[in-house]
Amino acid sequence: MKAYTPEKLAAISRYKALFPTLPQEIQRDVYARMRVLLEEEKRWCDKGNYKHIAQILTTIALYEVLQRHGKSEPEAFQTISEAMWGALTPETYQKMARLPFFIPAMKKILPFGFRHGSGAGWRYEWHLEEDGKDRFHFECRECLYWHIFRERNLMKLGAMFCHSDVINFGRLPYTDFRRTKTLCQGGDCCDFDFVRHRTDAGDGWERSESR
Repeated sequence: MKAYTPEKLAAISRYKALFPTLPQEIQRDVYARMRVLLEEEKRWCDKGNYKHIAQILTTIALYEVLQRHGKSEPEAFQTISEAMWGALTPETYQKMARLPFFIPAMKKILPFGFRHGSGAGWRYEWHLEEDGKDRFHFECRECLYWHIFRERNLMKLGAMFCHSDVINFGRLPYTDFRRTKTLCQGGDCCDFDFVRHRTDAGDGWERSESR
């Protein structure tokens, strides 16, 4: 299993571009805070959750340490949210969505990826058999981000990660991403729903405003 160390986790997180720009004392304090968090959250640190833990614990440490070094809470949140969302690559998904077999491919790729890239704290409900070729929907009933952020009263950070899906999937060509609720925003699940259309948005269908 890969080593759960602050240095390695921060290096693969969405903050890897931000981190080197921070003063050395902040970097040291973030690593120190992450060591404590790793001990406190060790029940979740299995093989499947490695990449998720990298995002979650680096986020918490940065958010807290930036405030200890003089930033207000809104300033700290703005710094981490801009860095995290800025590391996303929605153009990759937009390019894939132009392919006619996008939905069938998603039905294979996402369940496989979640099965091998998620450890303790996750539970999904799939609907692969009932969906036609132009729809793919599923629910996330249990989420590691929800578990950790809820226990720490940091649901604002969980909702920040929920918004990543809207950035990645909210402007897909020919495909409407419909999500009405998420666990980190108070819902009983995260309801993912992708619907394929014959034409692009603005030509026969209206794009949903997902949460």
